[in-house]
Formats: sequence, C-alpha cells, structure tokens
Amino acid sequence: MRGNEGEEHNMKIALASDHAGFDLKKAVAEDLAGRGIATIDFGCGPGENVDYVDFGAKAARSIVSGECDRGILVCGTGIGMGIVANKFKGIRAAPCWNEYTAEMSRLHNDCNCLTMGGRVLSPDKALRIVGVFLETAFEGGRHARRVDKIRRIEEENS
Repeated sequence: MRGNEGEEHNMKIALASDHAGFDLKKAVAEDLAGRGIATIDFGCGPGENVDYVDFGAKAARSIVSGECDRGILVCGTGIGMGIVANKFKGIRAAPCWNEYTAEMSRLHNDCNCLTMGGRVLSPDKALRIVGVFLETAFEGGRHARRVDKIRRIEEENS
C-alpha cells in the first residue's frame, strides 16, 4: 500500500553511516536531493574509520527530538545501526534488505528509521528500498494496536 502522495517531499531525513556504509549513504543522499527531500547528514565523512554507534546515535536523537522525521542509517550490514537506533525511545528501526521488508516495516510497524548494509546491497537495490520506505504509509488498524503495545513496553522499560 503506497500512500500519502507527495508526503515524502515534506519530510526531513536524518542520514548517518560508518565507513562501511559511506558510499551507499552518499548514493542515498544524492537520490533524496534529486527527489527534493531535505536531509541532515550526521556523518561520517569520506575516508574516516569510525564506530557506527556514534553516528547512528546522533541521527536517532534527531528523530526523537523532532528535528528530523525519519532516518536512513547505513553500516556494513544494517544490523548494528538498527540495534543502536532501537535503543532510543520512540525509534522503530528495521534493517531492510529488499522492497518487501521496507514496505512491511512501514505498513505494519510504522518504522521511522530504515537501516541498510553497504556491504550487502547494491546502490540500485538500496535506492529502490528507500523509495518504498518513503512512499509507504502506515496501515493502522490492528497494526496501530500492536505499535501502541510496543510503545507501552518502551515506557515500562525507560
């Protein structure tokens, strides 16, 4: 279910990567700029050898604070960035490796953070995943009840 036509153009996206995800993050940034979507790049820069944790945390904080609406975080596999982002209250991050997982992350889980792997995805595949993530609306209904349960668990454990 695609929806909210044009909504992605009103979004601001937090971008972050480590060294393993830098090239893919750069491709994503260029694609988003071409779509007219605003971004904030929280690092890392070219040629840096860094810990994904530091940059994923900066991007997640920007989503929690409302500075950014969603995030796209890239490390070697997408797993590490997903773990970091999910430590922040209000973040629902999902590592996605194809269009279907990206679609389900939005439809059923209302994910606000996409994580991907620069060592496991081609730029073409990653850009298709990003497109689906940005264009798919949350389905609500029974899924809203489940997301609310996740929020309650988050509250209990914060």
